[in-house]
Amino acid sequence: MSCSDCKDIPLSTFPKQWTLFGSRCCSCWLETWLCPGGMEFAELIKTSRVDNVVLSRPFVPCVTGTLCVTSHHLLLSSRAAENMELWLLISNIDAIEKRSSVSSGTITIKCKDLCVMYLEIPGMEECLNIASSIEALSSLQSITQMYPYFYRPKNLNRQEGWNLFTTEEEFTRLSANTTNWRLSYVNKAFAVCPTYPDAVLVLRSVDDEMLKAVARFRQGGRFPVLSYYHRKNGMVIMRSSQPMPGANGKRCKEDEQFLAAVLQPDRKGFIIETRSIQATHQARVKGGGFETKANYPNWKRLHRPIDRGRGLQESLVKLVDACHDQSNSIDRWLNKMEASKWLSHVKTILTTACLAAQCVEREGASVLIHGSEGRDATLQLTSLAQIILDPACRTVFGFQALVEREWLKAGHAFQQRCASSAYSHARLKHEAPVFLIFLDCCWQLCRQFPCSFEFNERFLIALFEHAYASSFGSFLCNNEKERFTEKVQDNSISLWAWVNQPSQLNKFLNPLYEKNTFALWPSVAPQSLQLWQGLFLRWNRSAQHLEEAWDQTTHIMEQAKRKPTLTNQESPGQAE
Repeated sequence: MSCSDCKDIPLSTFPKQWTLFGSRCCSCWLETWLCPGGMEFAELIKTSRVDNVVLSRPFVPCVTGTLCVTSHHLLLSSRAAENMELWLLISNIDAIEKRSSVSSGTITIKCKDLCVMYLEIPGMEECLNIASSIEALSSLQSITQMYPYFYRPKNLNRQEGWNLFTTEEEFTRLSANTTNWRLSYVNKAFAVCPTYPDAVLVLRSVDDEMLKAVARFRQGGRFPVLSYYHRKNGMVIMRSSQPMPGANGKRCKEDEQFLAAVLQPDRKGFIIETRSIQATHQARVKGGGFETKANYPNWKRLHRPIDRGRGLQESLVKLVDACHDQSNSIDRWLNKMEASKWLSHVKTILTTACLAAQCVEREGASVLIHGSEGRDATLQLTSLAQIILDPACRTVFGFQALVEREWLKAGHAFQQRCASSAYSHARLKHEAPVFLIFLDCCWQLCRQFPCSFEFNERFLIALFEHAYASSFGSFLCNNEKERFTEKVQDNSISLWAWVNQPSQLNKFLNPLYEKNTFALWPSVAPQSLQLWQGLFLRWNRSAQHLEEAWDQTTHIMEQAKRKPTLTNQESPGQAE
């Protein structure tokens, strides 16, 4: 057995009655081998070790070895098969199914990264105990019990990565282009809005007292803040939650003045509402609503309903079911794909993001995007619109900044939305693959413009995997306030510290990349959108040949970059 930070340590060298908690790395300070009962995790582990367990998983030969259940991992090691092991983060387990007989049992493990594997365990009691232990450990709710609080690789430290993308630095870059916006700490200590960071970018002409009044009129205190400034024409994209006029048509003069001040003289603005007209009218009964034309005369409201909840989750479940269908019937496959409506959701989101970008680039108008809370579909649109318009967001570093700014600091509820993937039987109320379908839209853009993105498909897949189960703390909790309360930054390592290691970063680079300063206008025609096979089919068919081709492409491009350029005096023969 081994991990990225230490050499092999055969599991057989440790007594059977001992249990491993936290990291197993011999060089990590947290490595702790304790007898059951030494930590609270031990109470959840009914059987910590079983010999002669058979592991079956995609594209890897079956292997027999010793299975250990730890506080955060399933470990399987085999002496017979060199370099054959299982190192599975328990938080990555979405669901398990068990079948047992008198002499043995089989546990089917369905992971959040969509992989399915099987463990054949000798002994009915051992099988049931292992299954029970996995279910208990994968259901931990306390943030401080999760693996990022215990992960301590020796080549990374807790200070790296957390302060790479601050609002202050964003404001410094913005100040080079305009003086119309300012940095506000009105939300210091999260006093105004619990789902916003303490620092936000707002209109300079609007003081903090007015912001507080606007926040009281917006659901959850999410007043309009700057998402993107378009340097070409000075137009902006903002995001917020819905206003709260209610059934009585309550008004907020400060809110009306705020939005009026955003617009330049003789300019119109667009409010892209991510709910249907019917949904917005229903929201008024519950105290919510929308900006009326009479009170916001220079803003035109456009309804572009985007599914963000249970419907989107069911779509993912149906898609994954179709991808695992072994019937080999083309008609059945196409029917299941159509029934999932996944690509229809992708089309709707991309179409609406293009609309927002067109309003800014071609209409010369500013845009405000919101739904009810402004934490799901709103963030999809603001992020994709920036990728379409801004070449900086298509670099590895720029995309990290975009995710940090428009998802993490903007209050997307990762812990709730990514509580389960496609296999869980729980069907929790708040789960939805909002971030995953955003990454799918990014992949569609990368596929249509293969030379315009500095990062490759592996980078997008890595973000998907870490959003659902990670050794790092970046995606923990639901907003900045929760991360501050739980001291995530003090007790875990940032994902960006790992991503930006040169050895890791090289795996995420696109060798075909050439900076494209123009806006990208993707085709959203049905024939232009494709299933993201590299994600949804990667456990169903081998990608070995595709990986080899990609590695060869990278090698060729690196050689081409190293080849000296011919001078005017040299002929091709002389250069050789």
